[in-house]
Amino acid sequence: MNDFDYLDEKSVYLDAACQSLRPRPVVEALDRYYFEHNSCGERVKYPWGEKTDAMVEAARQKTLKLLKLKAKDYFVSFTLNTTYGINLLLNEICAENVEKVFTSDIEHNSPFLATMALAKRLGIPRVVLERAEDGSLPLDEGFHKAVVVVNCAANFDGRQLVNLKEVVKKVHSDGGLIIVDAAQAMAHYYEMLEKTEADAICFSAHKMYAPSLGVMVVRRDLVSKLAQNFIGGGMVDDVFADRYLLSAEANKDHVHTIFEAGLQAWGEICAYGVALDWLSAITKADKKRLADCTRELDEFLRGNPKVKMVGNQANPTMSFYVEGLDSHLLGAALGKEGIMARTGYFCAHYYLDKVCKYPPLMRFSLSYATRESDIERVKAAMGNI
Repeated sequence: MNDFDYLDEKSVYLDAACQSLRPRPVVEALDRYYFEHNSCGERVKYPWGEKTDAMVEAARQKTLKLLKLKAKDYFVSFTLNTTYGINLLLNEICAENVEKVFTSDIEHNSPFLATMALAKRLGIPRVVLERAEDGSLPLDEGFHKAVVVVNCAANFDGRQLVNLKEVVKKVHSDGGLIIVDAAQAMAHYYEMLEKTEADAICFSAHKMYAPSLGVMVVRRDLVSKLAQNFIGGGMVDDVFADRYLLSAEANKDHVHTIFEAGLQAWGEICAYGVALDWLSAITKADKKRLADCTRELDEFLRGNPKVKMVGNQANPTMSFYVEGLDSHLLGAALGKEGIMARTGYFCAHYYLDKVCKYPPLMRFSLSYATRESDIERVKAAMGNI
């Protein structure tokens, strides 16, 4: 794609599951913020600030539109990243609303550790559910007064929560709450989240072609179940000697401030809105190229008997190890060839190391920036090594 024309032919970037490359329009939008309207948002009455406010509000509305959710039911708050968003939610859940917490075995450390902390803080049981090979979650548990925190796409092989809608329905019918980690889904599979009535959806903009930013899409009625343990400037309309008036309470249109303490990353939010426009305009040809590159690389790797793949389905995010070869050394060797990819356990230590007992792995994660020539470079380099 021409939007990644700054990437030279010798550089092959295959670490999009960590953070995607940013298309040129997104980078230019961030530049425009700093050069044309570098200002704070919220409560600013001068022209630069008004422009920033308009773009930030547009980004919130574009997020809901992308997920086909209604503003009367959901709001959008911005934060640091997915990990921060999940922790913020779990740290503010009131004890009387929760008797058990669930997560799954294929989680990133973000929800896996945060659910540990919640269980310890409230002194409640924590259950780690075993996901099926196709990514589905078992529905034979009871979720009464439970909090369920699960991903909808794994960060090591891309397997999806194929029964997401059913899981949400079951949790709610049992009287529980569900928080979805969508960090690995938003770049290429955001459609699976459309009209998903989870209590909260958390994701990272930097994994979906936008600047470094966390996004929280939250049900309005969840706020009443949360304590206000984290508070600061930007969240209040008035302050007295021993009390304060929250902006979210004073004005329902400011409910997003409930999670937005302090100065926000205004430029990044503005550029995130541009990234949503860019992502919405992805063509069938773009999707086909990514699918073709994925299939070709997957077939190449599976065709080598020494390569042991994680998972059994082709996906833009693929992990593997080579028998008799240290993955870290492999990653370093590929790096010398200009091929940038991740090695290790990718913050999924429990499942990859403790459950599956894999050695450290190699991960290739493709994106809309991936070129056909990149795949040929990888195949040649792997063959030489």
